[in-house]
Amino acid sequence: MLTGATAFATPSPALDEPVATHSASAAIRLAQAQPAPAPAPSPSAAQAAADEPIGNVATLTGTATVIRNKDSLALKLKDDIYLNDVLQTSASSTLGITFNDATTFNLTANARITVDSYVYEEGGKENKALFDIARGTVAFVAAEVAHGGDMKISTPTATLGIRGTTGLVEVPEGAAATGANNVAIKLYPDADGRVGRIEVNDRAGARLGALTQGASGFTIRPGAGGRLAALPLAISPQQALRDQGIVRQVHAAQSVGRQVVTERRIQRQQNPNRPGANPPRQPGLPKQPGLPKQNGLPKQPGLPKQNGLPKQNELKQPGLPKQPPAPGAPQPPTVPNRQGGQLQQPPGLQGQSVGPGAPPPGLQNRPLPPRRPLPPPPRGRPQKGKKR
Repeated sequence: MLTGATAFATPSPALDEPVATHSASAAIRLAQAQPAPAPAPSPSAAQAAADEPIGNVATLTGTATVIRNKDSLALKLKDDIYLNDVLQTSASSTLGITFNDATTFNLTANARITVDSYVYEEGGKENKALFDIARGTVAFVAAEVAHGGDMKISTPTATLGIRGTTGLVEVPEGAAATGANNVAIKLYPDADGRVGRIEVNDRAGARLGALTQGASGFTIRPGAGGRLAALPLAISPQQALRDQGIVRQVHAAQSVGRQVVTERRIQRQQNPNRPGANPPRQPGLPKQPGLPKQNGLPKQPGLPKQNGLPKQNELKQPGLPKQPPAPGAPQPPTVPNRQGGQLQQPPGLQGQSVGPGAPPPGLQNRPLPPRRPLPPPPRGRPQKGKKR
């Protein structure tokens, strides 16, 4: 059960910085002088290319969108997330995003964040990330980038340095550095019970304080001389109960998101030249080249011949004279005609009996050929031995 923490801040005479004292532990933390900025990463650091995904949608309820290349696209589970994406939820919606290093954000209703920077190389020492929370309540759980690199979260009034922990940021609508709407920053234990650290700076980089105790928080308000101050935040039991539910959601989203990110990474490795490996970030799936068209399937060897097509040797050629049979070929059977000649029996009628003097079956309706006159007897002397 999360417990509330009562805290107050007083200026430090030496450093003129607020001091946050928590009554639960009576621990006093003094804001230290701003440390020297870390050296900029070398050009050899592994940059997440603008056309390569850096995370995925892990959980989604209701409606969430991404603004990408000035286009607003509806998000779905397992969708890829890219650098410079603007992620936002509508009313009664939640969105869980897990990045390649397992850092996970859980956006509640009407929240909006932007991925300003993300560099991650497994085992690298120059990893970094910057996420901007513009509005809404957003919980996060940090992972590899925060543990071995530099992870920051910016808000309208403050910039947070995340040192491997779970946190919750509340940015009211219209919050600004000089406005009355104050940003709340809270620190909670990780799923394994460990508590990390959140360093709170103003937008110019001046240190305002640090959170190191679970269920503690700051509210950022205008202070003396127009400077911002990080004042300890008292978390009521009702707020702690609500926060506990949001924190559980981000821990669950991280567990699911790890699996999704790994699955999508394996798919890219198995098919590095796949269409859409470097997508133009437009909705819809790209056309897959190399797939045969439905109405133009290539001929497959060994397929049976389609019925209904005439054979080549059955095509009747009109007007061609009948070819005489080849020498030595069997002759079709013949039947005698009325003149004593021989008549070939047509194919298809072979084997049928035909009576003497009757035309073969199928030829009854044909006219008989004209009778040819008998040749005249030969002229010349009569043969010997015969009487004239």
